[in-house]
Amino acid sequence: MTDIQPFRIDVSSAEMDDLRRRLEATRWPDRETPDDWSQGLPLAYAKELRDYWLNDYDWPAREAHYNGFPQFKTSIDGLDVHFIHRRSTNPDALPILITHGWPGSVVEFRKVIDPLVEPTDLADAFHVICPSLPGYGFSGKPTETGWGVGKIAEVWDTLMQRLGYERYVAQGGDWGAAVTTAIAMQNRGPCAGIHVNMPSAGPTPEARENPTERDKQAFAGGRYYNEWGAGYSKQQSTRPQTLGYGLVDSPMGQAAWIIEKFLEWTDCADADGNKHPENAVSRDDLLDNVMFYWLTATGASSARLYWESFNRTFGGDAARKVELPTGCSIFPKEIVPTPRSWAEQRYGNIVYWNELDKGGHFAAFEQPDLFVDELRKCFRLMR
Repeated sequence: MTDIQPFRIDVSSAEMDDLRRRLEATRWPDRETPDDWSQGLPLAYAKELRDYWLNDYDWPAREAHYNGFPQFKTSIDGLDVHFIHRRSTNPDALPILITHGWPGSVVEFRKVIDPLVEPTDLADAFHVICPSLPGYGFSGKPTETGWGVGKIAEVWDTLMQRLGYERYVAQGGDWGAAVTTAIAMQNRGPCAGIHVNMPSAGPTPEARENPTERDKQAFAGGRYYNEWGAGYSKQQSTRPQTLGYGLVDSPMGQAAWIIEKFLEWTDCADADGNKHPENAVSRDDLLDNVMFYWLTATGASSARLYWESFNRTFGGDAARKVELPTGCSIFPKEIVPTPRSWAEQRYGNIVYWNELDKGGHFAAFEQPDLFVDELRKCFRLMR
């Protein structure tokens, strides 16, 4: 099947009634013992969020907003792929494939799609394609093994060719960066270059022996992540099914599992140094993103990407460098703010590099204007 069918989000009143019932019946844990987020999402904030979700959050309005983007589905290798596809009025616009990660969704890109498609200078215009990863959002859920990063990269290239794009560029962060890197490593022809805001590469021998201050910054990020931040990853890469029972059954369980990361991974400190996820991403945006997991019951299927991909090569020879033109934007509150010297071990043709002074892991969500500017500057070098 090569048909491409229009798609609209259409959540029934019965589904919303079920969500309300579950939220109202939330069985709360006892309060955390420290007065901070070090044990996870604090109980007081969880209750505040639940009350807002029940009484003030307007899903019909949010649904209408997302249905304002042209959405489609197509079946590739037996799996339905959901994607946003907004074309520019400039017929010569550069097609760009933008891929999200976990715990994100296409919701992350809602503020950057239109500026990319219709910039003031149409020479910078893009045709934007934002697919939902397999097992995420409104894409299908794989029913057999094999849907790791390398497989997704192949499917994304097929999607772009099915849409008629003989030449395109690709962008991603988190798992999206891994998929984008795999597209470049596979280098099947149509992809002309990539941009990532989370380049994945280990330290250089020089950094291990005589680290610079920049190396020390990256090492510190990696140590903190391994000691305090990687528990979700270990669970999802080993027992995603076990985790899924709680996430698919409890909306507050799903929300807490996701929103905790928006404290850890965003640039969310206020002027006094107090951190809160809503300093970086609005409450409605946080709940929109959670809804793309809750409504589609993808707590387990999204987690399986870790099981599928960890300790496996990402669709190519892991020792081979990416040779396609590559751009990297490093936001300061990224989990590990990779130095250029590390990235050059994996990306052999870096044509654009910039280290910014604000923003974090969810770059398009947190700093949409900066994100758009980075893509424009990077891909001017590849048009």
